[in-house]
Formats: sequence, C-alpha cells, structure tokens
Amino acid sequence: MDTVTILLSSFILSVTGLLVFIWSLRHRLFDSSSAAANVIFSPGEVGHGEEPAATPQQRAGLAQPVPGEARREPDAAEQAALEQELAERVQADRSSAFVTFVFLACSVVWLLVATAAGLTSSIKLHEPDWLVQYPWLTFGRIRTIHLNAVAYGWAPMAALGIAIWLLPRLLKTNLVGGRFAIFGAMLWNAGLIAGLGCIAAGISDGMEWLEIPWQVDVLLVAGGALVGLPLVYTLQSRKVHHLYVSIWYMGAALFWFPILFLIGNLPAVHFGVQQAAMNWWFGHNVLGLFYTPMAVASVYYFLPKIIGRPVQSYNLSLLGFWTLAFFYGQVGGHHLIGGPVPGWLITLSIVQSVMMVIPVISFSINQHMTMRGHFSKLLHSPTLRFIVLGGMMYTLSSIQGSIEALRSVNTVAHFTHFTVAHAHLGLYGFFSMVMFGAIYFVMPRVMAWEWPYPKLIAWHFWLVVLGFSIYFVGLTIGGWLQGLAMLDAARPFMESVEVTIPWLKSRSVGGAIMTIGHLVFAWHFTAMALRYGPRRVGAALLHTGGGSAAPSSNLAEA
Repeated sequence: MDTVTILLSSFILSVTGLLVFIWSLRHRLFDSSSAAANVIFSPGEVGHGEEPAATPQQRAGLAQPVPGEARREPDAAEQAALEQELAERVQADRSSAFVTFVFLACSVVWLLVATAAGLTSSIKLHEPDWLVQYPWLTFGRIRTIHLNAVAYGWAPMAALGIAIWLLPRLLKTNLVGGRFAIFGAMLWNAGLIAGLGCIAAGISDGMEWLEIPWQVDVLLVAGGALVGLPLVYTLQSRKVHHLYVSIWYMGAALFWFPILFLIGNLPAVHFGVQQAAMNWWFGHNVLGLFYTPMAVASVYYFLPKIIGRPVQSYNLSLLGFWTLAFFYGQVGGHHLIGGPVPGWLITLSIVQSVMMVIPVISFSINQHMTMRGHFSKLLHSPTLRFIVLGGMMYTLSSIQGSIEALRSVNTVAHFTHFTVAHAHLGLYGFFSMVMFGAIYFVMPRVMAWEWPYPKLIAWHFWLVVLGFSIYFVGLTIGGWLQGLAMLDAARPFMESVEVTIPWLKSRSVGGAIMTIGHLVFAWHFTAMALRYGPRRVGAALLHTGGGSAAPSSNLAEA
C-alpha cells in the first residue's frame, strides 16, 4: 500500500464523514427530544438536577430555573413512579457501595504515591544531584515508578470504581458479582506493588508503559479479568431495554484494555522495530481506548444528571463512539516519525490522528449544546466544574495531538518536553479532572454522608487548575524552545538542555501546587471515609424543587 492510496482513502473517509454530519443535521439528529437520552432520568426528573457534593445554598442555586427551560412538576402517576424508582436506585447504589469504595480508596492511595514520585522526578531534572545516593530514587527509576503508579494505580482504580458504581444505575438493577471485583482489585494491587518493587530494584522490561516484568503482569491480567465479570453478570440481569451510551463506552473500554495489555506483554514475541511499533501501539491505545472512553462515559452521565437536562444529541454521542473506535487504533505510530519503520505505517498514523477530530468535535459540540443556557450552574456545582473543565481539556488535548502528529510539527516537538506536556494534558487535564468530579459526586452516595468540608472541594479545584496551568504552559514553551535548539546544527547540544532549565523549574512549581491540591483531596476523602466532620442534611437522592432536601428516610440509605 503506497502513500497516495492511504491519503486518497483518508480523503474519501473525510468526505464521507462530512456527508454523514450534514445528513444528521437535515434529519434533526441534534433534536433534544431523543427518548434514548432520557433513559438515565426517572419520570418527572428532567429539569431537576442531582448534585450530592453541593451545599444547601449551592443546591438552591442549581434549582433556579434557566430562562427558556421548560420545567414542570410530576403529576401523581409520575410521582409514584419516581418514588418507586428512587427506592430502586437506593438499592442499586447500596449494592455497589462497598466495591466502589474499595476501588476509590485504592485510587487515592496510588494518586499520592504517583504524585510523590512525579514531583521527585521533576525536581531531579533541574537538580540532578539531589537524592543520588539511593539507586531507586535515580531519575530513570523514580520517573518510571511515577508513570506506572498513574497508569496502573490511580487511573484504572478510579475509572473502574466509577464504572462499577455507574453500572447498576444505568442498568437499573443491583450489582452482580461484586466479590469477583474485590478479589480482582486485590490481585491487581498486589501485582502493581510487586511491579513497582521490581522497577525500584532495577528490574524492568525496558519499554515505556510496559516496564513491569511480564511475570508480574500475570497478576494484573487475572485481576482485570475478574473485575470485568460484574459487567457481564450485571448486563445479564439488566432491567432496561436500551443501553445508554455510557455503557457502550465503558463496555468497549473493558473489552479493549485486556486485549491491549495481553498483546503488549506477550513474552518473546516482539523484537527490534516490531517491538517499537507494538510499544507505541499499546502506549497510545491505552490512552485512547481505555482511559478516554471511561472518562467520556462519565461525562455523558454526570453532566446531564447535574443540570437535569438530557444530552443534546444522543445520535451525535453514538457517532463519537463509533468514530473513536474506528480511527484511534493506529495513531501511536506518529511517535516513530524518523525511525526505521515503514513509511506507510507513519502516514497511516498521521492520517488517523487527524481523523480523530471527528469524534472529538462530536463530543465537544454535544457538551457545549447540552450546557448551553446552563453555564451559570458552574458557580453552584463543585462536580460540574471538574467535569466541564475535563471535557474542554479533552477537546484541547485531542486537537493538539492531531496537530502534533503532522511531520512539520513533530520535527520540532519530538523528543522534547513538549510531548510530556501534551501527555499530561490528556491524562491529567482531561481524565483526572473528570475522575475528580465523578468521585465528588459518587462518594456521598457510597458513604451516605455529605462531604464534611465543602470549601476544601473549591480549594482542591483551584490548586490543581493553577498548578497544572503553570506545569503545562512551562513545559510547552520549554519543549518548543528545546526542539528548535536541537534542530539548529550551529548550536551545541548542551544549549538545548540549558534553555529548558527555567521551564523545568516552573514545572516543579506547578507540580508542587498540584501536590498540595492532591493532599487536600486525599485528606477530605479520608475524613469522609471516617465520617469525620459535620454532617449537614445527608446525601439527598433528588431535589424536586426549591432546593428542598429529599425525605430523611431516604438519606440514610443513599
């Protein structure tokens, strides 16, 4: 297959995608009355948001009607159906509460481990003689510990915890097979502890994202398989006829990840150039086919629930899902530009990277149109701030990734800190922000207890936003200057290193501020888990008007 054929095929796909988009407009696929989008709401619940992390004052603000919004109170029949479904929702939440808590508690622990390792490795970039007397604290090991603690600790534990909580709600049934998930989490965490220990001792498979020795990876594979069983069992006992789009994203992610992880870690199979191609096939796909769909699934549930409005275009959400599945598979090849790999493979990767604008724009338009007229609710909803900002960062990181894949841009950005900034924009700015928001929404349901110190949620938000802004901007500028210096043959290589030092220091400053934010989050999480601090009115299931709380009989079981 030559380059011309690939480019021609991509042009045809682009035009086809454009025609589908025009067709969707002509057939009113943006119509907000799609019945499928209402499946996450009970009868009479549309128009009334659900925000467990908000204070009574914030709930009153969320309950204020939006100009032009049609809102009506449920009639007697709808009220009876609503009360029945709320009772079933309490049971569904209760069935997943302990399993969800185990995963989220593990995620918070790994977040702190990853943060400590990340800040240490950041400081060592401009202070290389710091802590050199300990082999496991050398940059090569501590930075790898940071990556794996994020990739296999914080990120999957948070995502799987949220998915396990969402499954019963979306399928309107109790969680089935929770014990398998608990045992799977035990195996997964045992494998991760062993893997990080191997890396600290200098034992590694030597491939980025795949450093944990394959002998240890067996524990993660077994644990992941067990965690996936509740999805299968709960699907079989579902009480809904239509599977909401979040189930599509989560189900696909839980199907894709084991395949990616298993193929990436097969011993004695990949060698030489093929190993490099497989390495970045896995490295990019674990971001785009596991973390991304899990976060997008969360956005498509929590955002409509908080504002009390169905997603603007349900069909557009499905278009985003299928185009993500179709276009993302080979985007990792652009990391090998300039390497000894077939030219057609690089070109295919670039083309698919650019084609990713279709699912990204589909999601972005849907989020904006759903939020239109409701942006004022960002002032009153702690969860919504994280969710909406994370969704915006998904758009930014994906568009930046498509541009960065172009050869002209990649020539400068490759092998620089610019790429590191981009990776963090996706995994932190997008994924982690969404997970923070989801955890703030879920935990009051899990613990039947409100967040004891609501102001700490705001402190957490602004600390991580400020810290990450400094981090991202500094690395982006420093990385670009680094790339320009390396391309200039008249400048010595060390000059490309020296030019980054001020920006690397700004990275550490931003990282330190983010660390404070994570400590605030972890302390608040622990306080809630221990039921420490004041309890206000309890975790109400639904506020149907005027900011009034749900009946106290429901609160203790939420």
